[in-house]
Amino acid sequence: MGEINRITIEGKGYVLMPEADYEDLLDIVDARAVKARIDAGEETWPDNVVKALIAGENPARVFRKHRGMTMAELAEKTGLSQPYVSEIETGKKAGSIEALKAIAGALMISLDDLT
Repeated sequence: MGEINRITIEGKGYVLMPEADYEDLLDIVDARAVKARIDAGEETWPDNVVKALIAGENPARVFRKHRGMTMAELAEKTGLSQPYVSEIETGKKAGSIEALKAIAGALMISLDDLT
């Protein structure tokens, strides 16, 4: 860390520090918040899942494979037909909100993760 200066303006104490040090402190705060969420049980995604999503692969398919489910198993868990699940995964159909909610629930992800 660089030099830190303390000053008082109108009776209030302030700290002056290099901007890079300030940004490092913000990064530390953010990292601690993320670690607390993970320690509290928030799920994180492995590298292969993140890369597949960034590459534009269908989220329903990516998360289904991550969960180790077949398309037939996902269809059974959601009450949807296997052809309908296939059409959603291939992008032929967007899927109704009810279908997407069922898929998200079966895959234990949020609806936002599918969009």
